[in-house]
Order: sequence, then C-alpha cells, then structure tokens
Amino acid sequence: MYQTEINGKHYELGTSGFLYRSNKLMYDHETQSFWSTLKGEPVVGELVGKAISLERRYCVTTTWGDWKRQHPKTKVLSLETGHRRNYGEGVAYNAYFGTDKLMFTVPGKDSRLLNKAEVVALRDDKQQLAISADFLLKHPVYSDVLGDDKFVVLTNSAGANRVYRSAGITFRTWDGVSVATDSDGQKWRVAEDQLSSGSKSLDRMPSHRGFWFGWQAQYPETRLVK
Repeated sequence: MYQTEINGKHYELGTSGFLYRSNKLMYDHETQSFWSTLKGEPVVGELVGKAISLERRYCVTTTWGDWKRQHPKTKVLSLETGHRRNYGEGVAYNAYFGTDKLMFTVPGKDSRLLNKAEVVALRDDKQQLAISADFLLKHPVYSDVLGDDKFVVLTNSAGANRVYRSAGITFRTWDGVSVATDSDGQKWRVAEDQLSSGSKSLDRMPSHRGFWFGWQAQYPETRLVK
C-alpha cells in the first residue's frame, strides 16, 4: 500500500499486466511509466530518474470475519459489478495457489522457505526483512529491529499481523483483540494506526504480507526470520 500523492501531485496507478521478477508492474495513467510494486518507484518510462518514491503505508491481511468483528461499520465493495465474472474465493488462480510451482521464472530461489510461503515484509532505505507468517502465528508477540526502528509484531488467531514501533518497550502479551501488556504490566490499546497508553503512543510501521519467492527475488539480501 502506498500514498500516491507527492508534493501535491497525485499519481493514478493501475495494473499493467507486465511482470518483473514475477512481480506485477504498476503504471501511471498520465505517462504510462511502469512502477515497481515492491519499491513504489518508476522503473521504466519518462519518470525514471526523477527521484519519485511513493510513501509506504501499512496494511493487514486477515479474514472478513476477523475484520468485521473489530470494525463492524466497514463498507465493502459489492460483488454486483455488472460484469459476468465469478468472484468466489479461490476461483481465479486456484490451481496456481494449490502448488508451490511458479508460473514465471525468477533470477534465483531460496529454499529456506517454500516459494509461496507467506512472509511479513519490511524495509527501510538500506535493509529488508522477511518474517515467516507461520513463525509469527506461533509467536503472537514478536520483537525485532530494522535499522533504527525497534518494533513489535502482534499476530492474532486469524493470522493477521500488525507491526508497531516499540521504542525499546518490551511487550509480553496481548489479548489478540485490543489490549497489549508490556514488561512493566502497563496496558496498551491496540488500534489500526497505533498503540496507545495514556499520553504515550507508538505508530504503526509500513509492512505487508507477500510470497517469499517474490520478496526474495526483488531483495535477495533480505534477512529472514523463520
């Protein structure tokens, strides 16, 4: 997920249908330049070399039931689109997701995880980190460091991962819904944008879920936690 406005300029993006290292390339409607999905930067076309980089935002991958319980007033896109298409879960690409084989080639594979094992991906300007989603499901409160950022990943029973800056605070437990507890016994409210306790708050960090093979193909030097 990206913020698509930079210095007052909005970039309207779409899916190009082209791939780079088996990852989709976006395109902007105005110049038709191609953009890297994982970098948020133009990689082909007239916008290349103009120091344009979209601000990364956070997102979460979870079930509809889990999200609805926490956000009952959520608006949902209708499946009644006017087009004759089966939008059922798993209909498109079901055969692809049912195997670990890749449809397109990548520069290299890393056998430390299965190709389509899901990871929580984080990066800064110099480093990248992938954390196995299966590992996080077994460790619902996990702390680590990326560059100058100390952070905690909170994972609930639905497998939803949310990453927050921890500022050196050690979190021990959380109830899987709305309250996390640190090593001093202090309670923190868990919200989509931050952790908060009284006047103190800790912001959410940009992260997303993705396939191991795709992240590793783009960032072969990534650190892996599994």
